Amino acid sequence: MTTVYCTEGGARLDVFLTDETEFTRSHIKNLIDGGKVFIGGVAAVKAGQTVRTGDEVSFEDIVESDDVEPEDIPLDVVYEDNDIAVINKQRGLVVHPGAGNRNHTLVNALLYRFGKVSTAYGAARAGIVHRLDKDTTGLMVVCKTDAAHASVGEQFAAHTVKKLYRAVLDSNLKEDSGTIDAPIGRDKKNRLKMAVVRDGRRAVTDYAVLERYKNNCYVEFTLHTGRTHQIRVHASYMHCPVSCDPLYGGRDLGAAGQLLHAYDLAFDHPTSGERVEFTAPEPPDFGQILQKLRKTSS
Repeated sequence: MTTVYCTEGGARLDVFLTDETEFTRSHIKNLIDGGKVFIGGVAAVKAGQTVRTGDEVSFEDIVESDDVEPEDIPLDVVYEDNDIAVINKQRGLVVHPGAGNRNHTLVNALLYRFGKVSTAYGAARAGIVHRLDKDTTGLMVVCKTDAAHASVGEQFAAHTVKKLYRAVLDSNLKEDSGTIDAPIGRDKKNRLKMAVVRDGRRAVTDYAVLERYKNNCYVEFTLHTGRTHQIRVHASYMHCPVSCDPLYGGRDLGAAGQLLHAYDLAFDHPTSGERVEFTAPEPPDFGQILQKLRKTSS
């Protein structure tokens, strides 16, 4: 069984699990009808029941615990102690096993590097409190103990974790700063994508333009919610998709994936209570593209 925690309530159970997993909505309905989905340890009775903030939703996962094996995958460990580690995730690394990605994930790498990590969300998400997309680079906190996992997880649920991202966008945003408040849900035509949809879950993103170029801009984003592909969807919604992001219409500038980087991460340490903050520079290809844009725009 795998458990995920609802950080912002009000969604239907089937919609919530569709956003949180790689399952189809029909598969989720089958799991619910088969008594294989639980809210707070009690079997869910219907797909349309409401998930509330703080609910623990458990479900039968695609990946069984004995399928998750340690793998020697290089990791850039920014910080480590007995409770947590902070990772600067590389591009191309899927965070946890799932449909089509049973191996070669961050979870496999964590098990090899640290041996024992928290299994509060199930073996398939060992150590994982939050996610980054496969080709999004940057900072993630992972938890070694269940107690640390509970503490950091509560901070994500309470929206007290500071998360700053930096991205290169196609075209230029009209305003130097602002807030995008537009609901996000699964794209009706392409299940691999998310989209701004009327019946989606609320998604709020602040932005501030750091630099402007002839046909691009360099932007810092602050997330107030944690929807799947949130920055990528909101940038596309503003007609300025993240560069090198073909899924959402970004132009190819020469990077192997979208130019989106989790730059800054701050939270309260689960044991000491001290506020800790980490930063990580953009990867080399990101920096090279920035230099090129600056030269061609000068």
